[in-house]
Amino acid sequence: MGSVGKVVLVTGVSRDLGRRFARSIAADPGVRRVIGVDVVPPRGDIGEVSFVRADIRNPVIAKVIAKEDVDTVVHMSVISTPGTAGGRNTMKELNVIGTMQLLAACQKAPGLQHLVVKSSTTVYGASNRDPAMFTEDMEPRRAPTSGYAKDVAEVEGYVRGFARRRSDVRVTMLRAANVLGPQVSSPVASYFRLPVIPTVLGYDARLQFLHEHDLLGVLTHAVSSDVAGTFNVAGDGILMLSQAVRRLRRPSVRMPGFMVGNVGSTLRSARVADFSPEQLAFLTYGRGVDTTRMREVLGFEPAYTTAETFADFGAPLPPTGGHADRILASVERQLTTPSSGGDHG
Repeated sequence: MGSVGKVVLVTGVSRDLGRRFARSIAADPGVRRVIGVDVVPPRGDIGEVSFVRADIRNPVIAKVIAKEDVDTVVHMSVISTPGTAGGRNTMKELNVIGTMQLLAACQKAPGLQHLVVKSSTTVYGASNRDPAMFTEDMEPRRAPTSGYAKDVAEVEGYVRGFARRRSDVRVTMLRAANVLGPQVSSPVASYFRLPVIPTVLGYDARLQFLHEHDLLGVLTHAVSSDVAGTFNVAGDGILMLSQAVRRLRRPSVRMPGFMVGNVGSTLRSARVADFSPEQLAFLTYGRGVDTTRMREVLGFEPAYTTAETFADFGAPLPPTGGHADRILASVERQLTTPSSGGDHG
């Protein structure tokens, strides 16, 4: 077959979505070879993908790109969960330093033609001053000061710098809404899997989701199309947090924002869900993004709407009652009694 077809390098293949994407793109007829890169080998079958154990924070990644004649890089290793990375500092290093090294390697690769970056709509933040729908050229109303949102903002800044320096390379940045699906593990997925779901009193967040199937779909579409630019990617429609909780048939407890934060730290120490300040802001205000460019310019149409994505995610989850209701009752008593000292322990 000679040298027909793309040679694609995918970062972050030890994580489930990275592994599944690398496998599916390897089956694409327009792709000759796929090299999967990560610090640890993926668990599970990677099919035709050649795995290279490398840390993208290390300049050795440039050698991999050169040796393998890579023409397309798909960067999927910007991560949202400190738990899996060994704490927030390691996470920031993997995200920001890893991206810087990867882009430095890409810059030195004369044969590189296309860079696809999986980013996140988290970059827009969540605040009470937000527009109804963010378009791709809008800035967050409050610039993120910490956490994953700040990492994403920094990563995007480096990617834009790379695009200016290597104007010969097509750069496609996909700002994915929160990805959900039966197999997804993420802060938002953990939150909705809680037996009792804490929500912020007086607010009802607007939510948009992207099905895991559509995330793999849009990445594949981006690799095979010639479109450059930044695109919001989300399933059609929005779901209010109150509707989402009702559809799961799980009890919820409305709490003042500061208390959700306290519950969050308890849950975090129990490794149940990641309630970072940005997560709390998202669950308070929500976020809506405009997907006109995704459809009209990128030419991608998700198979699942936001509501269908959520239904598919929720289908395997059992309704929680009984025991959960008892926990709820005690939490509500503590919230409504003026002195939390009483005899209702």
